[in-house]
Amino acid sequence: MSDRNPRVVSALKLTKASERRSVGRFLAEGINAIVAATPTGLVEEVFVTQEALARNPEVIDALPDSVPVYCVSARAVKGMSETVTPQGIVAVCSNSELELRTVLAELPDRAIVAVLVDVNEPGNAGAIMRVADAAGAGAVVLAGDSVDPTNGKAIRASAGSFFHLPVVRHRSTTDLLAELADAGFWTCATSARGEHSLVNLHEAINDKPRVAWLFGNEAHGLHDDVIESANTSVNIPIFGRAESLNLATAAALCLYESARVVRGLNSHGSGTV
Repeated sequence: MSDRNPRVVSALKLTKASERRSVGRFLAEGINAIVAATPTGLVEEVFVTQEALARNPEVIDALPDSVPVYCVSARAVKGMSETVTPQGIVAVCSNSELELRTVLAELPDRAIVAVLVDVNEPGNAGAIMRVADAAGAGAVVLAGDSVDPTNGKAIRASAGSFFHLPVVRHRSTTDLLAELADAGFWTCATSARGEHSLVNLHEAINDKPRVAWLFGNEAHGLHDDVIESANTSVNIPIFGRAESLNLATAAALCLYESARVVRGLNSHGSGTV
């Protein structure tokens, strides 16, 4: 297929957030993303280079017959990708907007939610989606001025986890906190000045079965008003000489420790719930 084909041109436009919002579609680049997206029914069409097709025929074979597959140039795929090393295969997916209230209501009695507030880096957003998925979280929420979760780098960094759990965009942090409270979630704000240590997380959670973690901007953390509005705040102790942890690492520690506490996991990973 020519790089000037209307299908290719339309797909290339989806690298812009405004276009994604306008047409309700986004790009998923890479093998992991497409394998994870295929069972969801969100894949509308796939663009692949001859080399990638030869390397990964099983990925294409797993697609429904209704999904068209177009062979294109490496240049076209690179233009659709927002990553440094594209794998030669990109899917156009439909984006179903999720309502926060509905997502929270459908979560089980014991649940963990990861909330990203004003997180700018798509790589961090995607990495936290991946961590949240691995830790058994029920949803990821991007609040305030956070990056678009359908950004190509975020989708790639999630390694398919974007398609495994609900990912919700919610602009108003104030409304978000109110909806979390209405749904019975105990909110834990991460802060270097947190009143509780992650080492003693059970004291901060206080046997609450539904916990929402609030993670802030990479450079500035959470605003004071968000921390004050949360039910509690938690700090991650630094035992060595490092000044701090990066956002995705901090989120991994918090989500896994809360999974252990909330889900009643013992040191071997088996749960009582």
